[in-house]
Amino acid sequence: MDTPAIPLDKRFRGYLPVIVDIETAGFNPKKNALLEIAAVIVELDSNGDLGITERYSTHVIPFKNSELDEAALKFNGIDPHHPFRMAIDEKAALEMLFKPIRQAIKRNNCTRAILVGHNPAFDIAFLNAAIHRTQIKRSPFHPFSSFDTATLGGLVYQQTVLAKIAQVAGLDWDNDKAHSALYDAEKTAELFCRVVNRWKRHETLAAQQSLPG
Repeated sequence: MDTPAIPLDKRFRGYLPVIVDIETAGFNPKKNALLEIAAVIVELDSNGDLGITERYSTHVIPFKNSELDEAALKFNGIDPHHPFRMAIDEKAALEMLFKPIRQAIKRNNCTRAILVGHNPAFDIAFLNAAIHRTQIKRSPFHPFSSFDTATLGGLVYQQTVLAKIAQVAGLDWDNDKAHSALYDAEKTAELFCRVVNRWKRHETLAAQQSLPG
């Protein structure tokens, strides 16, 4: 991708927001398998508005001796053993996602990525556990800081469930596609961009109103 119209290095204290969603076979990042991961990169256009520029996702082969919780699989609808999942192992999945993220960090003059997620403590825990298992030496992500769209949704739209926030915010939502990592990441990214751009317009209006005469 070409150099962005406006680099993001000054907007988020040198961090590049990358929206991540992870589907798993349970709630324990050390025991339950990571099954699907998606990352969405957002950047500024020439008007200074934040928007989606790149999307990546892959299915992941459960790591050796991982546990598969049947309730979790029923919830996300993933069959880890389906022959057409086209899944790859954890290390290959992370390396596939990290390469374009590092490129985006560089072209935006940022220092590293910061994970944006809906209740991101879950996603960052599974991401860090996978990084540890695969012995990837340097993650592009900050190891513990994140942006939470559940919190932003509660602040701006008085809702914390992603589907309900999307409805109030005027975003399209398809329940049949929900709990796909890429779909949820895209909707979370759309929400994050909408909140950031709304705040930018608010700041611009406030500055105009404060001008004399």
